[in-house]
Amino acid sequence: MSESNNAGEMSNPQLIQQMALLNWLHSDSPESKEVLRAVTGVQVAREVFNRLTGQSRVDTYKKECILSVADFVKKNPQALPEQVNAEVEKQVLLFAARVQALDSAPLL
Repeated sequence: MSESNNAGEMSNPQLIQQMALLNWLHSDSPESKEVLRAVTGVQVAREVFNRLTGQSRVDTYKKECILSVADFVKKNPQALPEQVNAEVEKQVLLFAARVQALDSAPLL
């Protein structure tokens, strides 16, 4: 599921959890409670997985790498292919170093 990028806006998992909570609060049925429990469990498991693997940080670093290359190309429209390649290589090496540094970072 894609996450929200707008400040103050819920991510898709957060919205689904809130919808399940609202349904349970409205109906107070065992079924709606089970849906809320399942949705919350999935969201918690996903967050624990991301924290243990660092996947969310890897995704952030990848996005920053791509945006940096795009920004370079935008600011340097006359850049030679060799210059673009050098910038791509620089950004990829930075990305790789940041990912590798996650191995020594605390898990939580």
